[in-house]
Amino acid sequence: MSEHRAAARHQTLRTGIVEFDNGTGSLISVPCTIRDVSGSGARLQLNSSLWVAEQFTLVFSSGLRKDCRVAWRKGRLIGSAFADGYASPDEQAVMMTADEQSRHRLGIGARVKAARETRGYTEFQLAERIGVTPTFLALAENGEADIPLYQLMHIADVLMVGLDGLVAGPAPEDVDAA
Repeated sequence: MSEHRAAARHQTLRTGIVEFDNGTGSLISVPCTIRDVSGSGARLQLNSSLWVAEQFTLVFSSGLRKDCRVAWRKGRLIGSAFADGYASPDEQAVMMTADEQSRHRLGIGARVKAARETRGYTEFQLAERIGVTPTFLALAENGEADIPLYQLMHIADVLMVGLDGLVAGPAPEDVDAA
């Protein structure tokens, strides 16, 4: 199963538009419901049974435009992954409410902690290897601080895990999904 498909996503039920070139140079716009979103993609429900290209642009009601690729399809449901990887904090602020962002941050922190413990590192050891303070790492693992993408990449390298797994993998069982 794709890591994007298993991503911890947050229910939004917002409207949006899927735009794509139909192969003849014409731009097609299809209304959709953005059922849930994460920093790495969104799950969409099409409002029609129209075919959608493998690569498209998702237009949020705020005007934010994200290039996407289809990660999976099931009927009118489409799992999409952002083509440029992880959404920036400013983009996430437009896509997710503060509560949704908090839950996403908590999920990332929990996955970092689980990976750290699996590899046998203490907070101090990992913090030293990635060049942050143990206090910052503790805050990040508890979802109280954002971990910049370059540090998440470094953490993934040190812990020998995939970046997608840290950002959008399944949440460890002890994390409250509320």
